[in-house]
Amino acid sequence: MEIKAHILVAFLVSQVILVASEEEVECVPGFQEKNYELEYGVGFRKEEALLKVHFDDCAGNENVKFEVSHPYLTVDQDGSLVALRDITDTGSFLFIHGRTAHADDMAEVKVIGAPHRISQSLKEILGLGQSPAYSRKRRSLLAPPMYVAENDRGPFPKFIGKVISSDPQEANIFRLTGKGADQDPKGVFSISRHTGEVYVSHPLDRERIATYHMQVETTDLSGKIVEGPVALDVFVIDQNDNRPIFKEGPYVGQVLEGSPTGTTVMRMTAYDADDPNTDNAVLRYNIVRQTPDKPSPNMFYIDPEKGDIVTVISPGLLDRETMPSHQYELEIVAKDMAGSDVGLTGTATATITIADKNDHPPEFTKSMFLAEVNEGTTGVIVNLTVEDKDDPTTGAWRAVYSIINGNPGQSFKVNTNPSNNEGMLSVVKPLDYEISAFHTLLIKVENEDPLVPDVSYGPSSTATVQVTVLDVNEGPIFYPDPMRVTKRENIPIGSPVTTLNASDPDSLQTQSIKFAVLKDPAGWLGVHPVKGTVNTTAILDRESPYVQDNTYTAVFMAMDNGNPPATGTGTLVITLEDDNDNPPSVFPDVARVCEDSKDLNVVIVGGRDKDISPNAAPFKIELGKQPGLEKTWKVTKVNSTHSQVSLLHNLKRANYNLPLIVTDSGKPPLFNSTEIKVQVCTCKKNKMDCSSAGTLHISVALVLCFSFFALFCL
Repeated sequence: MEIKAHILVAFLVSQVILVASEEEVECVPGFQEKNYELEYGVGFRKEEALLKVHFDDCAGNENVKFEVSHPYLTVDQDGSLVALRDITDTGSFLFIHGRTAHADDMAEVKVIGAPHRISQSLKEILGLGQSPAYSRKRRSLLAPPMYVAENDRGPFPKFIGKVISSDPQEANIFRLTGKGADQDPKGVFSISRHTGEVYVSHPLDRERIATYHMQVETTDLSGKIVEGPVALDVFVIDQNDNRPIFKEGPYVGQVLEGSPTGTTVMRMTAYDADDPNTDNAVLRYNIVRQTPDKPSPNMFYIDPEKGDIVTVISPGLLDRETMPSHQYELEIVAKDMAGSDVGLTGTATATITIADKNDHPPEFTKSMFLAEVNEGTTGVIVNLTVEDKDDPTTGAWRAVYSIINGNPGQSFKVNTNPSNNEGMLSVVKPLDYEISAFHTLLIKVENEDPLVPDVSYGPSSTATVQVTVLDVNEGPIFYPDPMRVTKRENIPIGSPVTTLNASDPDSLQTQSIKFAVLKDPAGWLGVHPVKGTVNTTAILDRESPYVQDNTYTAVFMAMDNGNPPATGTGTLVITLEDDNDNPPSVFPDVARVCEDSKDLNVVIVGGRDKDISPNAAPFKIELGKQPGLEKTWKVTKVNSTHSQVSLLHNLKRANYNLPLIVTDSGKPPLFNSTEIKVQVCTCKKNKMDCSSAGTLHISVALVLCFSFFALFCL
């Protein structure tokens, strides 16, 4: 029995664990808590997070939307209930509607201590001007605003004010609630239970909390509210305990050289955490140091109130090319208390760059450049050098070159080398010494950016380039290239094909040319070395694998006798006309048919020919000449290339060789005696058995002989 009891207990424990685990895994879509409580206090401040709701649609909460019954409350995406502005009239209950594509649910928020919406004058609140009976029902408190200087050193607790009761009773007890009293930060303020005197417990920081909003009320000994609650506001008086801070650095600006006096460069702005309504946060700016101090120690001025930095140096002295530095540093001081001697200060550095403008044109380092180039070649032939006093990192320095004369054939081009601003003069179309041995170019250089109005390009911004073309031995040139001819295939060996034509471009020299075969894939051609005549050395075959689209291509070489010799190549393309030199054939060469088939059509055979029209289709396909074939077989034309082979009656299972004759349409035509193999098979249940094991393989002619013999015996 004891063992059974242990087993029963173990089973019950396992079931409890199983149920618990299932409950942990199960997810119920909607608000995981339906009811919430919220302490009212003195109302709710703008952007204050009041509580967090727990909503789960069990599918990832994608595109969850919340709606709150109060127009000035909202729920953000992490579930926090947030006030959109200061609120005092929430009512006693709020409702939150949450929904997604997977869940739709409602939650209730009970606002504990929320007052009813009222609109009363001060006399009504204090119970003045009413009947005695009504006054006793509307007793209240007078809680004037109280003020505490920040950073007060005490001693603490320190008296800061008093709450006045309209019905002072010894038994009544004053109670202070809200943030700063019984809510975080707790214990900052306290109130005397019997006198209503309010005390602060330690120094305050206005920049942390500038105003404390609390509530005060009186209760009897049982805790019942007698008066209130009414609002009690404590304001922290600012002290100048924060220095100005430049938060947006680094501060970098630039001004164009030659800018007029008074040009705004940049703005410096500091921040002071003190009360902006007092002099504690009123700032004044000043420049205390400029580095370097040339050409003037006072090149810039800062507006003391706005922080705008402007130029005070004359445009003539603001010359980037003559200044000792292109970058200046200013030490800026911001002082609060409107700049008075007792004000606190903050410091920042402003870096100002003198930006370049295009007030210097580029100039060639010399007026004439010389270059040499071999005829027939391309590439850079000379680098053109220039000088420019402007900033090398700007478009006022970067050069743009153009050929303004001497380039009618567009054989030359100038590109800018970005690393050193040089002009790279190149030959882009090969030059011919025999046409012109010299070229004279006039080249102009400009900047990417336009010059300032009072500066212009002078004579030094143009230069002449003298280009000398050097003669080289050029290879012979074939004409035309490629050369095209048409020949019929199978012409006799030694037949003429064409005569090559090549000339030497070195017209100022007397040179001879010799020819040779460079590429002849099929080995069909030969060339006379001096005359250039091309003859056949083998039979031309249009059906050769070396012929593509009826054309055969060979390459020839021509060599002059220069020193050193130069060569050129030319292409010969031969279009081959067809001869009827290939008999046709049929396909397929094997067919199958069931021995008991009701459909006696055996196969459709087609003709094919290596030749082309008119030496190929239409084809004529007919039975062979053996006697008696027409009693068993029939061939019927389908179209110009195909015919239907049929049986006139069923045959026994065996393999039969059927002779056919196929003829093409050439003049004269060619024919071919061929045969196809017909397998007569046993067919059962959609399966064809064409196995020839144990069967007699005989030709159609032999079958016919047996047939004739049988007839003769009868």
